[in-house]
Amino acid sequence: MGAKALSVSPQILVEKSMKGWKEVEYEVVRDSHDNCVTVCNMENFDPLGIHTGDSIVMAPSQTLSNEEYHMLRDTAISVVRHLGIIGECNIQYALHPESLEYCIIEVNARLSRSSALASKATGYPLAFVAAKLCLGIPLTDVQNSVTKKTQACFEPSLDYIVTKIPRWDMTKFEGVSTQIGSAMKSVGEVMGIGRTTEESLQKALRMVDPSIKGFQPKFKFTMEELKEELAVPTDRRIYAIAQAMHEKTLTVEEIHDITKIDHWFLRRCEAIVKTWDTMSDISIDGMSDDLMLHAKQHGYSDIQIAEALQGSSTEDDVRQKRIGAGIIPYTKQIDTLAAEFPADTNYLYMTYHGSENDVESANGGVIVLGSGAYRIGSSIEFDWCGVSAIRALRGMGYSATMINYNPETVSTDYDECDRLYFEELSRERVLDIYEKDKSDGVVVSVGGQIPNGLAIPLDKAGVKILGTTAQMIDNAEDRQKFSSALDEIGVQQPRWSELTSSEAAFQFAKDVGYPVLVRPSYVLSGAAMNVAFNDKQLQACLDEAADVSSEYPVVISDFIEGAVEIECDAVAKDGEVIAAAIHEHIENAGVHSGDATLVLPPQDLTAYQKQRVRDAARKIAKRLNITGPMNIQFVAKGTDVMCIECNVRASRSFPFVSKTMGVDFIEAATRAMVGYETESMNLPTLETRNRPSNFVGVKAPMFSFTRLRGSDPVLGVEMASTGEVACYGSSKEEAFLKSLLSTGFKLPKKNILISVQDTLGDEATHCAYQLHELGYKLYATKATAEMLEKNQVPCTVVGYPTEKKDGELNVADLIESNDVGLVINIPTHESKRLEDNYLMRRSAVDFGIPLLTNMNLVKCFTDAVYKNKMEPGKMLGLHPQSLFEHYETESENEAWTGPREFH
Repeated sequence: MGAKALSVSPQILVEKSMKGWKEVEYEVVRDSHDNCVTVCNMENFDPLGIHTGDSIVMAPSQTLSNEEYHMLRDTAISVVRHLGIIGECNIQYALHPESLEYCIIEVNARLSRSSALASKATGYPLAFVAAKLCLGIPLTDVQNSVTKKTQACFEPSLDYIVTKIPRWDMTKFEGVSTQIGSAMKSVGEVMGIGRTTEESLQKALRMVDPSIKGFQPKFKFTMEELKEELAVPTDRRIYAIAQAMHEKTLTVEEIHDITKIDHWFLRRCEAIVKTWDTMSDISIDGMSDDLMLHAKQHGYSDIQIAEALQGSSTEDDVRQKRIGAGIIPYTKQIDTLAAEFPADTNYLYMTYHGSENDVESANGGVIVLGSGAYRIGSSIEFDWCGVSAIRALRGMGYSATMINYNPETVSTDYDECDRLYFEELSRERVLDIYEKDKSDGVVVSVGGQIPNGLAIPLDKAGVKILGTTAQMIDNAEDRQKFSSALDEIGVQQPRWSELTSSEAAFQFAKDVGYPVLVRPSYVLSGAAMNVAFNDKQLQACLDEAADVSSEYPVVISDFIEGAVEIECDAVAKDGEVIAAAIHEHIENAGVHSGDATLVLPPQDLTAYQKQRVRDAARKIAKRLNITGPMNIQFVAKGTDVMCIECNVRASRSFPFVSKTMGVDFIEAATRAMVGYETESMNLPTLETRNRPSNFVGVKAPMFSFTRLRGSDPVLGVEMASTGEVACYGSSKEEAFLKSLLSTGFKLPKKNILISVQDTLGDEATHCAYQLHELGYKLYATKATAEMLEKNQVPCTVVGYPTEKKDGELNVADLIESNDVGLVINIPTHESKRLEDNYLMRRSAVDFGIPLLTNMNLVKCFTDAVYKNKMEPGKMLGLHPQSLFEHYETESENEAWTGPREFH
């Protein structure tokens, strides 16, 4: 453990474990006049031992006594003053659950992840205030931007409870440990707001994923598995608690003894279950208004209530009965002052606790649905799209409302829109807001798959969908309907079939030949998508896909090996394309588009291929009568250019395309959806050939394999990246190298290890020789070394990780001793040494050594470094320095400030 840590960090800390203690955080601000206030305190539902980023967190703290609260608050203020901090500071405590003993875990004299949560939880803009304090402005002169009537020199008062729940996507990684502990693994988070813990917790659970209905069992654990889940925390522990309580297999006391979660939190969970038990004894006709209100106050959705009741009642039956009884949610403000002072705020949430609304109906305006929690496949790219849509609407004079629940986003900044509802993206809640505010329409096409999936349910409920109709969205998403439409308009597509039985699937694979691609409809980020190269793999793919998709069909299609993947991001208006950009992937088809390296404008596509893409884009836009954003994906091989997918919404690449093309595609789409002119925007059309003309843009993915212990860092059809970067250069090679370096990739300075599958020998030889000519010493595993030596490329043979022999150089030793600066390991479906390949890749990640696992990437990398070496000075910006690195090399004559001067 120490060796791995020291390979990526110059030091490690060894500290006393306080596992099982309460974890509490305080956010503090202090100005240069020594005014100091605590803005927010937060308490983890999970006891110490789990990274706060992976913990369920509640604000304000729920189980602290008055003495404990003030003891930690006074300590926080004393520490901040003693350290002389000006601005914002985060302090984390470990508090003994049965005494007043506590320890300070860490002090972050900066804005932290928790600061974003605290800002959204309280409505107190910590970053905004901290920036002013750093300029020397006192707290008494900073206006409270929520109330616009009071100053920022106060401690917010909350009349509600906020629950933050992390979002994990560990099921996407093969071999990853699902245990959560001191290393953060979550990829996003949500924030539910309610007047009680029960209401707040259930809302937050539903926000994590549309498939989660609330605090109820999600997995079927055996008793042994249940106790293991409770004892050793994983991303599924909250559902294990729900199962234990629903099935009455463990008492609150027993759950506490295993988990050390505070009794108070567990009793709140128990109260939720008791309400379910009460409802399960009656039908909808026997449900009293009091019980209906009680259930809603405990955070139950209409769908949950329908499931709990006896009989076959539906969500609409419950909604009709509830509204008929006058039980509707109240709109409340987040005003920082618990309604004790007048507040002019548009920061809103809904609750069933209350007797009146804090604000009047909006009487019109446009609702934009946000993207929800960051997850693999839907991250800040879609938030950028949502914010761009909101800004465009306001710029055109429309009143714009945002519905979203992600505390990490710009879209949930209350000054970005006219109304912000920090609420669920569900049919029930969107209908509540739409009807209450008498909205003019809803935009579902800029927030990714979650809002897009609401188009049909909302349309059936009478909501006006702006842009492309719900019917046409369904025609694009439903594989059968979309395929028929492509046949109708003469657009080429790979052969495919809908799965009705395993026998039919095997027959299809036999007819078209392996490999085949298996996936469900309505796919985002490649969920349950797999490539099968033989019958055994196909059976495994069918089993997994069936588990994921029960409501929508599973389809199987011919997988085109060695094909180029092409995308077209476009905006259409009444079926006519008004803006378009074509970009290519460096990796061949088979790597998910979210994990692929994108190049714009395309450098290697033929004029014929681009024309086929343009022709298909026109036909598809017209057939689906698209108004708004669209993304079409193609695979091309030989003279075949086949459409594989069309998303009638914004895609992950819209921000990259907009910034590279110099015009906001989402603004154009928003204008199109509300019937506003776009002629003045100078949009690139399908006919545009020279944009951009003087540079190339490359978008590269970022991965978090280091944190996901045990996961296999290899690319495939299931998306794995958790972020992205984009860089520009005068050539593809320059832009590619810049983007690669921006992900944290370090250019090798010494030795390189190569291990590739035999069938890639020819391509690998060319790359290896380039690296040899650049002066790198090459190490290769046995089979690769034989191939390289046969082709006269000098290399040193090293043993496989599983075959350690005395006196023989081994891959594991090379990596662990940091003797190589780059590992190239490229497996294929024909690879036999699966364990050795995995160990090479995993060790490289664990010891912080750059890794390449795709042949096209290796070719692009070797071409780029070769060009950089052979044409010195041609590529710019390849040697960036951090500020601290710059200071180390800067002479006193160059410095414009003194060593101790503030700057």
